Amino acid sequence: MSIAQLIQNAWNTQAKWLIVLRPFSWLYRAGFLLNKKLYQMGLKSTYQAPVPVMVIGNITVGGSGKTPLLIELVNHLHSHNIRVGVISRGYGGKGPFPAYVDLDAVPDVVGDEPCLIVQSTGVPMVVGSNRQRSIELLLASHSLDLIISDDGLQHWALARQIEWIVLDQNRGLGNQKLLPEGYLREPVSRLATGTVIEHATHPHSDLHMHLQAAAPYLLNAVPAQSFNYNDSFYAVVGIGFPQRFYKTLESIGVDEFQCHEFPDHHDYEIEDLQFDDHHPIITTEKDAVKILPLLKQNPDFNREIWVVPVESVLSPQCYAVLHQQLQQFGIDIS
Repeated sequence: MSIAQLIQNAWNTQAKWLIVLRPFSWLYRAGFLLNKKLYQMGLKSTYQAPVPVMVIGNITVGGSGKTPLLIELVNHLHSHNIRVGVISRGYGGKGPFPAYVDLDAVPDVVGDEPCLIVQSTGVPMVVGSNRQRSIELLLASHSLDLIISDDGLQHWALARQIEWIVLDQNRGLGNQKLLPEGYLREPVSRLATGTVIEHATHPHSDLHMHLQAAAPYLLNAVPAQSFNYNDSFYAVVGIGFPQRFYKTLESIGVDEFQCHEFPDHHDYEIEDLQFDDHHPIITTEKDAVKILPLLKQNPDFNREIWVVPVESVLSPQCYAVLHQQLQQFGIDIS
């Protein structure tokens, strides 16, 4: 087990030994606050885009459900003829950056989540660590009303007009400690500065979302009848919070599965999909975009790989708040 996985497991179980990392959390906090202060004082420059920018992010490390949320918002905006573009860090991609993401883009170059976003929405998208260069490249070929930044909540070099912070109540805030003692990127007080979208099955807020699973589909072209919910599966996942996927499987009636977890944004190899028997694999759409190129490179691979698609279901109040926020910047949704 890698150190990253060890710490991830400790975060999820709130292991007592994490207290030994507290001095490093103090250093992280000091560095974080100093960097933020330098931007606030103008000693570090902030880029103001020529169109409104909306950041969708979280204050925790790992998955919170923001990618399905972003996909739903893009599709919603498209349905109202709002011209929207997306930028992202492109984590896991090797570049060169900035890189335009289209339907032919591959995860090795641009990252797995950008591929999934573009495949799901067709939105114009550019990835790279320099958000200014990404926006400039995006606007060079597209006239846009709004730019959504996938993550980047802590990227103070980018000015933003709207912030949505996804708070996953299924995972919670752990021990509420900053990295690396806990999995918080920012103090809990940060939640008071943005629009918090509660990701929960039983929410306490009017602004909430949940993920709804659809029928699994077969990723590879192997002989198969229909999906057998009573089959025994290998659950292969490389996401920030794999327990959410396991709960999704149980919610759709899949109870027999062996967990095979990899780090978030894992670079899959065909060996990761090899097992001693012929039981099928079941995985997420995010993992599927990285697995599919492997299947094309290994046409003899004949194990069934099933993908569970999910979509974000938002409360009506989320859309109402979005429309109000956009209207403040001259973007009317009728």
